[in-house]
Amino acid sequence: MNDTWNEHSIPDQQGRVAVVTGANTGLGFETARMLASRGAAVVLAVRDLQKGKQAAARIAGDVTVQALDLTSLDSIRSAADSIRAAHPGLDLLINNAGVMYTPKRTTADGFELQFGTNHLGHFALTGLLLDLLLPVPGSRVVTVSSTGHRIRAAIHFDDLQWERSYNRVAAYGQAKLANLMFTYELQRRLAPYGTTIAAAAHPGVSNTELARNAPAAIRIPFSWLAPLLTQKPKMGALPTLRAATDPDVAGGQYYGPGNRAQTRGYPKLVTSSPASHDVAVQQRLWTVSEELTGVKFPLG
Repeated sequence: MNDTWNEHSIPDQQGRVAVVTGANTGLGFETARMLASRGAAVVLAVRDLQKGKQAAARIAGDVTVQALDLTSLDSIRSAADSIRAAHPGLDLLINNAGVMYTPKRTTADGFELQFGTNHLGHFALTGLLLDLLLPVPGSRVVTVSSTGHRIRAAIHFDDLQWERSYNRVAAYGQAKLANLMFTYELQRRLAPYGTTIAAAAHPGVSNTELARNAPAAIRIPFSWLAPLLTQKPKMGALPTLRAATDPDVAGGQYYGPGNRAQTRGYPKLVTSSPASHDVAVQQRLWTVSEELTGVKFPLG
């Protein structure tokens, strides 16, 4: 596979429609910008409409803005209805938005904020839009995870919402592990249809706003070392773009930066933790996620 896959490697996207969550800043903005530059019609699905409009003004091409608050199931349903009304089909759904290391908070529906936003919000959105993807050959769902899926990460079915105790690092690990488990189970369910695949990606260590809630013991040294350890959002978005557009990508694959530590570099196929491949946990998480969100996927 190409070891220097970059922005110029993105195939022509003319005629394709892509929805990118969290597209007003950072990785999501760069993902949307590069897709639009290759001809895709891109929907910036964002919580803050004003910021979304400002981002759209900086992107050349066919770009629209859609209000989407992943912390609210009502907002997710409304956004899905609006997208369906505007587009008879979708080629790409890129589940990019996320929060990291937040203080203990809950979503509008009572979910722990990191699990609710990063996993349950995207689970619901995907389920509500999947009927627009299934008829489209070559369509993809790409969900952005993190190397954080390896750090203090497990699916705590006995306390998914961290009501008994809360650790922001472990809660982030659970949410990012859930992103991968969702991708792998979704791919298993999509495989019989032969039109749509699910893949995952992670940006390595990218210099974005995402780490602003990190504990001071992490945030302060990180700020000093950022020039040495991190890469710009333009590079951090490449694994997502490769998973979304490279014709050689197969369902269930995971892409990340190419250096040994998966922190920087051009995107390549990478591996996720052994825990992320536990099929029984994937299936249980799927069932619980359906119950919590009330969203049933249009899959047999």
